[in-house]
Amino acid sequence: MSNGPVLIDLDEDRAAEPDRAPPVPDDQPRPEGRAMQAAMARAARPPSRLARAFWALALGLIGAAISVAAWDFAAGLIARAPLLGYVVAGMGVALLIVIVLIALREIAAFARLGRLDSLRSAASAALAEEDLSGARATVTRLSALYAGRDVLQWGQARLKEREADQFDAEALLGLAEAELLAPLDAQALQEIELASRQVATVTALVPLALADVAGALIANLRMIRRIAEIYGGRAGVLGGWRLTRAVMAHLVATGAVAVGDDMISSVAGGSMLSKLSRRFGEGVVNGALTARVGVATMEVCRPLPFLRVRRPSVSGLVKRALVGLFPTR
Repeated sequence: MSNGPVLIDLDEDRAAEPDRAPPVPDDQPRPEGRAMQAAMARAARPPSRLARAFWALALGLIGAAISVAAWDFAAGLIARAPLLGYVVAGMGVALLIVIVLIALREIAAFARLGRLDSLRSAASAALAEEDLSGARATVTRLSALYAGRDVLQWGQARLKEREADQFDAEALLGLAEAELLAPLDAQALQEIELASRQVATVTALVPLALADVAGALIANLRMIRRIAEIYGGRAGVLGGWRLTRAVMAHLVATGAVAVGDDMISSVAGGSMLSKLSRRFGEGVVNGALTARVGVATMEVCRPLPFLRVRRPSVSGLVKRALVGLFPTR
């Protein structure tokens, strides 16, 4: 046996050289935005009839039990100590008044959301039928809706000055959109960019499994409520959940829930981030999905469809929201 070095001649085996070696397969999975996917699935899931019946009966029973117990407590206290009993009874009446006021506020919130739906339906009908009189009525209602907005006073004056020169429904509604809704669209886009940045940051920096889901859900609910307020549909608790379900249903109907490969490549540096850090890649995709939710909220809450104003681009929103947030090189 020889103890010297062993030489292997590779002249005849060119395939074994390093420059001819096959590339290392990239088995790292692509970011999928699981936090936003989970948050959207939870928000879009409608309650079953059995769950609705359960909660209705449970809340009714609990409410009846509390009412009877409060009545017995107040009556017994009045019998033992009349002055203290009347004070407690007055507190109970005040609590009942507050509950009624909260219920009235929720009803008003539903009415505001319904007014936006009614305006959008009337505008769509006027466009489909080319009904100039219907378009004029819609613009009148829209002007009345935003009459108290200081930021729209100049647009209101321009609309009043130029609306008589419009002789078809699309031109009139387009003018109203440009003068009244364009400033509101700019505010809504700022809210979308802020929410996208928050969701991306939480996803990238918080390592906990459910914290990113909770953060994404909270940020999206806040964004939806703010966009509704911008367009004049300030919602309460129940109205906010109804609006959230309507937005998620719109996303499902338009097929915008799924994450495509173009979503990462459309964001500057997205593919590089997905290779350098999966958490950064997930943050980019979750931010993009948040932008999709924001655009869908604009479409649901906007009293007019997009006519002269271009529908916001999700990739453009994400680029502006995440610029400087993650390293791209």
